[in-house]
Amino acid sequence: MNTKEQQFTNIIKEHERTIYTVCYMFSEDTDEVNDLYQDILVRLWQGFDSFEGKSDIRTWIYRVSLNYCINFSNRKKKQRERLNLGKGFHTDGNSFEKNLQIKQLYKRINALGLVDRSVVLLWLEGLSYDEIGAILGISVKNVSFKLVRIKEQLKKMSNI
Repeated sequence: MNTKEQQFTNIIKEHERTIYTVCYMFSEDTDEVNDLYQDILVRLWQGFDSFEGKSDIRTWIYRVSLNYCINFSNRKKKQRERLNLGKGFHTDGNSFEKNLQIKQLYKRINALGLVDRSVVLLWLEGLSYDEIGAILGISVKNVSFKLVRIKEQLKKMSNI
C-alpha cells in the first residue's frame, strides 16, 4: 500500500463513526446504510487529491457525507413518490421502550427539511456552531437560530 492509500485508510478509520452517523440519519435500513457508506468512501477517495486542507478534514468528510446523503434522500423521495413504497424501522434493539423512543425521535428528525436534519445531526454529534456553519456553509448566527427553531419544531411534534 502506498503512502497516499495508507493516509486515506488512517483518515477513514479515524472518522468511520462520523460517516456511519450521517448515513443512519438518512436511512433506517442497515444494508442501505452500508451502501451509502461505501459510496461515500468512493466519493472521498475521488476527492482526496483535491482536498487542499483549507478546512479541517472532519469538516470535509461531513460535507461530502451530508451532500451525498442529501442527494440520495432526494432521489429516494422521488422514487418513493413514484412507487409509493414504505419501509419499516429496523433496530437491533435491546429494550422495546428505548427502541420505540429512538424510532420516534428519528421519525421526528426525518420529518424535518434536509438542512434542518443536517443541523440536528451535526449538533447531536457534538460539533460546535462554528464547525456546523463551516460544514453547511451558513453563519454561526444562522446555526444558532436554526437550532432554536428546530428544537421548537421537535417539541411540537412530540405533543402530537
